[in-house]
Amino acid sequence: MDTVYDLWFIREYEEREDTQLHIGIYASEEAAREAVRQLRDKPGFKDYPEGFDIVSTKLGLTGWLDGFITNFGPPPKDFKAEAFDLPAWLPNLEA
Repeated sequence: MDTVYDLWFIREYEEREDTQLHIGIYASEEAAREAVRQLRDKPGFKDYPEGFDIVSTKLGLTGWLDGFITNFGPPPKDFKAEAFDLPAWLPNLEA
């Protein structure tokens, strides 16, 4: 087995940081779908059933090969600035 199924719950917001919940990693897509079936009627999840996302990935695959840098983006209404991390190979946006 070299493919696994990564289950996330994502809820996007306009006015604040998105919610990203890592639910689990499963040996089969069917097992991930079963986890969704078990969770979809729980508080929070039942209000946003479209938030579940199953992503297949290979075991042993390294996703961040070049490190990362921190940049500051446009501030939300109640903060001076919002920091976020980007792949290190991207040009520095502060310059």
